[in-house]
Amino acid sequence: MKISNSHQKGEVKILFIKDKKISQLTKTQKDTLSLLGFEGIGNIFIPENKTFVIGIDKSLQDFPNTLRDSLAQAIMSLKKLKIKSISLEAQSLQEIKEICEGILLGNYTFDTFKNEKNKSNLKEVYIHAPTLDKKAVDSLIAQIQIIANSVNTTRELINTPPMEATPEYIVNFVKNLSKEIGFECKVHNTQFLEKEKMGAFLAVSKASCHNPYLVHLTYKPKTSKKSNLKKFVFVGKGLTYDCGGLSLKPSDYMTTMKADKSGACAVIGIVDSLARLGIEAEIHGILGLTENMIGGNAYKPDDILIARNGKSIEVRNTDAEGRLVLADCLSYASDLKPDFLIDLATLTGACVVALGDYTMGIMGYNPKLKEDFLKIASSAGELGGILPFNPYLKKLYKSEVADLCNIPSSRYGSAITAGMFLGEFVAESLLQKWLHLDIAGPAYVEKSWGVNPFGATGAGVRACIEFVKQKA
Repeated sequence: MKISNSHQKGEVKILFIKDKKISQLTKTQKDTLSLLGFEGIGNIFIPENKTFVIGIDKSLQDFPNTLRDSLAQAIMSLKKLKIKSISLEAQSLQEIKEICEGILLGNYTFDTFKNEKNKSNLKEVYIHAPTLDKKAVDSLIAQIQIIANSVNTTRELINTPPMEATPEYIVNFVKNLSKEIGFECKVHNTQFLEKEKMGAFLAVSKASCHNPYLVHLTYKPKTSKKSNLKKFVFVGKGLTYDCGGLSLKPSDYMTTMKADKSGACAVIGIVDSLARLGIEAEIHGILGLTENMIGGNAYKPDDILIARNGKSIEVRNTDAEGRLVLADCLSYASDLKPDFLIDLATLTGACVVALGDYTMGIMGYNPKLKEDFLKIASSAGELGGILPFNPYLKKLYKSEVADLCNIPSSRYGSAITAGMFLGEFVAESLLQKWLHLDIAGPAYVEKSWGVNPFGATGAGVRACIEFVKQKA
């Protein structure tokens, strides 16, 4: 769908109503809305003069996603009409940003494997912003289209089923993407993992028929006005499927485990967008790609693994595998000595219990960095909640036979203890520069919400892009 800054009138005009104020409507329109029982909240189409009314609830006007969500809901209804274009007015750049995101993110559906595709005649959106600078509007629309396309690419990767989206599939996808955009893509195989002594990562991978990969993406601007570029490193958990290993998941919990690669896919989306935007910063993406399966050679509860940084890990549950893959990836990422280190992972169900389906957990040792990220994520349209690290919880993942245990001795606060476990593999000099984002809740939800359709959402992509833009 193409969005442009234009005075051109679409076949249908979008009209916003806030706080049930319908004074801007004609008497005929008011009479029609009254006849249809419209009370000023929600969406409704007036066929007589081809006007689509979006009523915004006053109680939600201060919520950062209200306009985005309203447009996303509207676009689903508008796609059912036999129209090719719509038009609407905007009063500020922020309003334009939210309108574009609502339309472009709300327009996505995953129908790749359906014979009957979702059809729509709607192709053009005209935004009329007479009081704003044309160049600024054009630039913003172009940026939002890049970011939204990256989010939708992330969604498509996550939604692709595990029979197709294997570690090799993700590797080939990102290799082709790197050639298209022009960033560096280094693919490291089992031999590299062995050479780097990534015993935790390798253990998780043992029972899969698909080889594991550590993929290192690097973007640097070809020319820059800055003498010292900030360095951002993003690490993503990429379990293309997770059955739980020998600590086998119940069958109901295996459904949606294709989404256990959401962290790695988000990192791909982040690098994709930042490279296309030409951001003046050095960006690295580290993907830990593998499967957690069962077999005679699977790693077992009671095994003791040696991670890349030399720490030993007692395995008590093979379904706590994401933190083992990330442990070695974070150790590798630490060697890059970044200004900011952020990992993204569908790590714990406990985070979903704590914050609900729609909110990512933000963790780390630097209070200001956590607060900054939370504020930036909110401005980008993503919900987050800070879960505080507690030094008293550290003893819960200590082991009698190794340096650490991969699960805590108590289930209480286990989203936090999982995050603290990851911190054991971040270089001490980087702990104040590190954030852990647990996206287990919002990454994949089997019910549409806000700008997100059924399935994958691309959680973390917009928040991290905005973070780089503000911190670079």
